[in-house]
Amino acid sequence: MPHRRSADSRFTGVDACPGGWVAVTLAGTPPAVTVMVARTLDGLALDGVTGIDMPLGLLATGWRTADLLARRALGRRGSCVFAIPPRPVWEQPAYANANRGCRELTGRGMSIQAWGLRRKLLEADEFRRAAATPPLYEVHPELSFAALAGGAPLADSKHTASGLAIRRALLAEAGIALPSRVPGAAEDDLLDAAAVAWSAGRVAAGAAVTLGDPDQRADDGREIAIRY
Repeated sequence: MPHRRSADSRFTGVDACPGGWVAVTLAGTPPAVTVMVARTLDGLALDGVTGIDMPLGLLATGWRTADLLARRALGRRGSCVFAIPPRPVWEQPAYANANRGCRELTGRGMSIQAWGLRRKLLEADEFRRAAATPPLYEVHPELSFAALAGGAPLADSKHTASGLAIRRALLAEAGIALPSRVPGAAEDDLLDAAAVAWSAGRVAAGAAVTLGDPDQRADDGREIAIRY
């Protein structure tokens, strides 16, 4: 059952950043914004409905349907959604081993960019498996920004000045006013975390779009789905 939005509701979005993880929490209406950076997810002391820009749920073999659906939803911007290989690939010690193992398990290799997620991906996986964690949902911020923009994926990359300005303006229109900079977090990470927090509010209200195959479960039995 979805959580109901109320004046004292708190929703948090989390993204990886140079300092570890950045969390943006929205509380109340209009939302008061709190930003925190910590080296680990445990250090963020998360509570309430939380979205995270990191794959959650790994398969024993094959590819996640949620990633394919997210790529399709973003059209030409779909390349920002990495195809996430099964768990045995992430257990390899180096990219060459992982790429070879991925080909053996799935018939094709993995990108070096996806391999770059390894440490944070495994930390998020372990965090979600812990019994004491709050509700945690996978969110892709580019889908969030598309929804904020009325449904069309943004044309400008977040790695450009214009792309950053567009994303900050969309968040401001939603009542989310962010600081110009936060120590330990790049601007794009901060904006992504805020967009994920916005989607966490939609999850809580039962208004989020969910992408995934309900019959495809992670190797720990949990769902694999991307929300926004």
